Amino acid sequence: MLDYPHYTRPAEFGGLKVPDVLLSGHHADVRRWRRKTALARTLDRRPDLLDEAALDDEDRAMLNEIKRESDK
Repeated sequence: MLDYPHYTRPAEFGGLKVPDVLLSGHHADVRRWRRKTALARTLDRRPDLLDEAALDDEDRAMLNEIKRESDK
């Protein structure tokens, strides 16, 4: 699996902002954002890696959500 994007300070640089969820302090939401973003990056850039990845039910649900969002 590819990794999620990493951010540092400042919260805005060059017109790019850190996602609000990462500034929220809500650890479960941050964990979910990181995992979903990693899955989305992997699906987009290296879908072959998902064939061998150990995915749980939550990961599969997130992948379905990502696919639905990209169909819009």
